[in-house]
Amino acid sequence: MKFLNVNPRTFVAMGHDLIVSALVWTFTFSLRWNFELEQTTQIILLQTLPAVLAVQFGCFVYFGLYRGIWRYASVHDLKLIAKAVGVSALIIPILLLLWRNGLGVPRSLYFLNPLLLILFMCSGRLLYRWWKEKSAWPQSRQSQPVLLLGAGNAALTLIDELHRTSGWFVVGLLDDNRNKVGRQLGGVRILGSWDQLEQVARDCNCQHAVLATGTTDHATRRRVFELCEKAHVKLLVIPDVHELMSGRVKVSQIRHVQVDDLLGRDPVHLDISGLRHMLAGKSVLVTGGGGSIGSEVCRQVARFEPARIIVIEMNEFALYQVTEDLHARFPAVKVVPILGDIKDERRLIEIFVRYEPRVVFHAAAYKHVPILERDNAWQAVRNNAHGTRVVADVAARFEVEKFVYISTDKAVNPTNVMGATKRLAEMILQYRHRLNGLPVVIVRFGNVLGSSGSVIPKFREQIDRGGPITVTHPEITRYFMSIPEATQLVLQAGHMGRGGETFVLDMGEPIRIVDLARTMIRLSGFSEEEIPIEFTGLRAGEKLYEELLADNEKTLPTPHQKVRVSRPIEPPGSGWEVGARAWLESVGPYRDSEVRRALAQWVPEYQPAMQPDYESIKGGKPLTGSAADPSPPTLPMPRPAVAAAGSDVDAATTVGPPAGPAKRRRKPKADPDTHIGPV
Repeated sequence: MKFLNVNPRTFVAMGHDLIVSALVWTFTFSLRWNFELEQTTQIILLQTLPAVLAVQFGCFVYFGLYRGIWRYASVHDLKLIAKAVGVSALIIPILLLLWRNGLGVPRSLYFLNPLLLILFMCSGRLLYRWWKEKSAWPQSRQSQPVLLLGAGNAALTLIDELHRTSGWFVVGLLDDNRNKVGRQLGGVRILGSWDQLEQVARDCNCQHAVLATGTTDHATRRRVFELCEKAHVKLLVIPDVHELMSGRVKVSQIRHVQVDDLLGRDPVHLDISGLRHMLAGKSVLVTGGGGSIGSEVCRQVARFEPARIIVIEMNEFALYQVTEDLHARFPAVKVVPILGDIKDERRLIEIFVRYEPRVVFHAAAYKHVPILERDNAWQAVRNNAHGTRVVADVAARFEVEKFVYISTDKAVNPTNVMGATKRLAEMILQYRHRLNGLPVVIVRFGNVLGSSGSVIPKFREQIDRGGPITVTHPEITRYFMSIPEATQLVLQAGHMGRGGETFVLDMGEPIRIVDLARTMIRLSGFSEEEIPIEFTGLRAGEKLYEELLADNEKTLPTPHQKVRVSRPIEPPGSGWEVGARAWLESVGPYRDSEVRRALAQWVPEYQPAMQPDYESIKGGKPLTGSAADPSPPTLPMPRPAVAAAGSDVDAATTVGPPAGPAKRRRKPKADPDTHIGPV
């Protein structure tokens, strides 16, 4: 039995239903005898009424009729009434037949009474809801008028939600299905198609529109945004229309459209069964798990019910945040937070011995191009390349089932230290795969939306300060992808890879950063006169455009349309690995200029766009000789012929667009970091 915590309103509802039940049973008797009840009939009525009321009220309580709120009565509540009355209609004749052989109740009453009872009980609830909404209507008339774009189930749900609030008043609907024009939905008229938005908004004196369609692919959002911009109407969106319809999202969460909504792409379809086979019940290790990409990898992995997720992170607060988030979202998944450094081989061995991870997602890396380009080149090498080598060596020693390395488009024909160190890490992993069969899967992609230090948050900060927005070059472009989409595709690529592959994610079309800045200015309600855009010149190591493939790499399609696999390139030989390893394990620190020259030896594709005289640590020592020595450093072994073994790129040839010298800024404004690669 489904009991409730009753309150005064519940008693009122119960009283209403008992009175209606009694009146309907009496009315049915009267109707059957043409409202001429003899004394015998009146006795039968009075004898049967208590039993009928007891059965019907018991069914009402059992089916939970008093759990709902009449003001929000819906089809679901009407279905419950029909079920309760229907069951009582089956019980009542059986009960009366067993008790005094039916007392002479006509059989027609058993069919007529439930029909009338359903009608009157539903009418009472609907009339109450209509009265409550009508009483709130004058207040809604004083609210802001809004148009709904769409005339389907999502729009109907939104109309109901908006009518219950005092903030918005729906003046009309627009839908591209011209057969609906002129009709009504939820009492609101469909005034025209989306293309008529400008005229309808002007006629209705409406300055806001809400996108209310069940399917909101990114092409639709872009089209609607352009129509609203042309009509001088502010576009509002709901975080998830389906969640609004299911009740998990409230109308109060309607917000203005953001640039993420326009840059986002269609949902990713995953091989759920394959990923579950790869992850379910297994111990999964994620390095850099507190970063933008690493934390989302943890969340995506947790969906597939692993035995545990081991999160390695250097930043204590980031580790705390991701641990708390995982506990809140996935309470059944065991999370092991590890505060540590991926370069600490002994610590990693302890972790592998104790927790026995079978799948490794390596997301830990330094990623900010300007920081690594100035004063921190050796630290970038140590963390991005040497750290990757240490993790790979330990993973190979414990024979993991899968090792997924999250790389970046900046590793292709790199012109900066960050990209060169990520490419060096790729080469180390390819050699590890050939040497001992480490099942390495490398995944490359470009910028992700909203990661720490990304261009979009920086633009927002500059707009909030009143401008200007700083962009390095009018023609600079970048690929963009949402963090959830990128991590879902990383998991998909990890599942498809068998070892040694380099997967490239479909990033869509590149976006000009200046166009992104202009869009964000418009979304904020400003013009370029109010928030100007300043061009500061390309920075050290920055490219006009990013590439996902090197000149000698080709891709092949995979079963997933958003993932392609690069044709394998012969990894470097053992001599290369011995020398690179000795250099990575050397004491250091080294001057930035020396590190760049050494990187150019180990990564032939690397062509520094700019080599300023910065040092990783003041007084840092060169590899050999003095800082003024223009000759290449003396490495632990002679420079190997990497180009012949793994690349046909001539080290003397500049690959990619020339960056040119960076211009000095006129104002000390924050410079957006256009790289938003994996953490």
